[in-house]
Amino acid sequence: MTESDFPALQALQDVLREIEHAAIAVSGGVDSMTLATVAGRMPGNNIEIFHALSPAVPVDASARVRRHAERESWRLNEINAGEFDDPKYRDNPVNRCFYCKSNLYGTIAAHTKETVLSGTNLDDLGDYRPGLEAAHRHGVRHPFVEAEIDKETVRAIARHLALDDLAELPAAPCLSSRVETGIRIEGDQLTLIDAVEKFVARRLKAQTVRCRIRRKEVIIELGADELEALGEKDRSELRTVISAMFEADGIAKPLDFRPYRMGSAFLRREANV
Repeated sequence: MTESDFPALQALQDVLREIEHAAIAVSGGVDSMTLATVAGRMPGNNIEIFHALSPAVPVDASARVRRHAERESWRLNEINAGEFDDPKYRDNPVNRCFYCKSNLYGTIAAHTKETVLSGTNLDDLGDYRPGLEAAHRHGVRHPFVEAEIDKETVRAIARHLALDDLAELPAAPCLSSRVETGIRIEGDQLTLIDAVEKFVARRLKAQTVRCRIRRKEVIIELGADELEALGEKDRSELRTVISAMFEADGIAKPLDFRPYRMGSAFLRREANV
């Protein structure tokens, strides 16, 4: 399939051609990575890539960004967005993402005069995304939205560009999303959450794993099929190991296994910005 046979890719390139000079915020997920690849391969485009290093960003995501930056010859800037210095972010209100993205886009703007782009796609507009308000306030553009591209089409573009390692990447929200609304965000706990999720994924060969810290318990969420296949022996062994990992970090709470539910750490939708 050539690019002329792929109207969505052409539409995206038309948007990027109009912008020409841009700074792309790249998280390591399929959306922003695909956007950066398309923009970076277009002749004449002057593109800078920004990736935030943070306890909220899994180490694997940062490693993925570096691999692609080397392969695609990106001008990669690794930055500290400073959200962990923001008490409003650390307090973990329901609109925590607003403060995260405000810090991110503000930091990028301090490093460049170019238009900032995000990997937001059409499907994201239907979710509760306070980060989009931060993007609006900072004048961030969303090329996938402008080109009317949804998540599945982003994946199709990634496949078309032979980005096989990206095309099938599962959704991976930031690690702070695992902490129940109102519980203070601590960097060492996010590192622990990442380690637990990796351990469970390896042990069960699971695609969907979320480790949630709630006020009275720790929840391990698994995909429906994976949870159904979890036998009592594995459940008991996992509970023992994971509880020990949390206790070593000073957290002693009951642990349970439940079906994956997107955004289950969010308790309410009201927020003041």
